[in-house]
Amino acid sequence: MAIVLKKGGSFNLSKKEPALKKIMLGLGWEQKAGNQMDLDASVFMLGANGKLVAEEYLVFYNNLKSPDGSVQHTGDNRTGAGDEDDEMILANLSLINAGVNEIKIIISIHDAATRRHHFGLLQDAYIRIVDVENKREVLRYDLDAEFSGNSDVEFGKLQRIDGDWNFVASGLGANGGLQGYVDMYA
Repeated sequence: MAIVLKKGGSFNLSKKEPALKKIMLGLGWEQKAGNQMDLDASVFMLGANGKLVAEEYLVFYNNLKSPDGSVQHTGDNRTGAGDEDDEMILANLSLINAGVNEIKIIISIHDAATRRHHFGLLQDAYIRIVDVENKREVLRYDLDAEFSGNSDVEFGKLQRIDGDWNFVASGLGANGGLQGYVDMYA
């Protein structure tokens, strides 16, 4: 049975799941009736200074793999249709560049301002971590419906603390779009 986190909760993956090496970050949501939106998952691989280690460490629909090969985006799902994960990020924790201290997982709504889209038009949003080797869901964070005015949300983050990988259920909404995060972390 997977651990269920609440907003702000954290889970030490290294200590509680020591055999865990390859993970899948599954991101999902359902669109309320009549809404057609394109959501995009992005991964920001940050150093100790809180900035991207290098520009190529932004993994998203236009850069599907980190230069160290540790993080891979499986591709953009433009409709969110279906009951499974809508977008997936694969990560090999043992291969992540030693200069990366934090990995932020961001979901932004494409062209949200023009189309007047926001997370209030979605329901059942979540992030989960799955052990790739045995297909077991390790943990899940179901986002509350508190982001009705936001066009983008930091779903969660992986933090390397004293060599251990910890997952934190962030749940932080914003309205700057993907470019706002690029401006913040570049």
